[in-house]
Amino acid sequence: MPKNTYTEQFKRDAVALYENTPGSSLSSMAKELGINRSTLKNWVGKFSSDPRAGSADKSDAAAATDAERIRRLERDIVRLREERDILRRAAKYFAGRDDLVSRFQFVDDTRTDYSVKRLCEILKLNRSSFYKWKETTAQRQSRLVDDAALAARITAVFDANNGCYGAKRITAELNDPHDSDGSGTPSESGSSVRMSAPVNHKRVARLMRTNGLAGYTKKRRVKTTVADKRRRVFADLLRRRFTARAANDTYVGDITYLPIADGSNMYLATVIDCFSRRLVGFAIADHMRTSLVQEALEMAKNQRGSLAGAIFHSDHGSVYTSGAFQDTCRTLGVRQSMGAIGTSADNSLAESFNAALKREVLQDQVTFANQLVCRR
Repeated sequence: MPKNTYTEQFKRDAVALYENTPGSSLSSMAKELGINRSTLKNWVGKFSSDPRAGSADKSDAAAATDAERIRRLERDIVRLREERDILRRAAKYFAGRDDLVSRFQFVDDTRTDYSVKRLCEILKLNRSSFYKWKETTAQRQSRLVDDAALAARITAVFDANNGCYGAKRITAELNDPHDSDGSGTPSESGSSVRMSAPVNHKRVARLMRTNGLAGYTKKRRVKTTVADKRRRVFADLLRRRFTARAANDTYVGDITYLPIADGSNMYLATVIDCFSRRLVGFAIADHMRTSLVQEALEMAKNQRGSLAGAIFHSDHGSVYTSGAFQDTCRTLGVRQSMGAIGTSADNSLAESFNAALKREVLQDQVTFANQLVCRR
């Protein structure tokens, strides 16, 4: 027959009936309720709040409660000792590299001493994730072998080009159908053999970082925007909308440096019409004084006849916030506009023009031969 189950409320009601029935005994009350005497006795020990309950019954209940408490404490002690032992072993195993893979590997190496469930519980791991990691061991090993082979090819290309190539250029070499051995040079047979599948430049970059390889870079750090915090800052009238309804309506400008072979720089100030994207004014000099940007704006005025009512947008460079340049703008009838500090996107049209100019004029050269060549 199925075992009877009783709700906690029924148990409490049975204990209350026993406590509030004068002259009742555990046997008589149990018989009346149709339950076992020992069952009622356990309920009384657990739920009784009446000192009327028999002292013997209470003593038995207290003894049973103490025994259960001791057993529970013993189980907790065993679990805590087990957890301590596992964590001690894990600390030695990780040796300062406590990452997810190390934890999975520790569980795999220790599963003969402790259950996987207990290990994952202590190390805060998902068991399904561990088993998934275990199933993909062969795939990971294969990927490691492939990475080692690819790393050797990358190193060969890197060394063959004197350490100058970065990840993207090395990727191009590896994917070149005319490169048969991945060394950056054609094979003696001249056959067109390429890798079985194209290599992604992100994977090449990862393997280069792992093997300590980095392409050669040397950048000149020339600061062309020097803000003057004491000067007036104008509102942004364009808000990155570099278009205009007609010519001679909205202009943008900036200063960029032009590197010279002797290590010096020339500086170019530009004025660009947002309607036609045409360079209508510029000035070039070996300095970044206010006269440089004034000359560029004056040239734009001579090209267009008048700049009255036009907007000129720039960054917060001190030459653009200077009193002299503001006077020039007022004289020409030009309204000034400025983007946010440190945000090149607020003057991206001028920035893009500068980058394109250097790329197209210098082409494969790093610097201009001299100042005369630069001015031409």
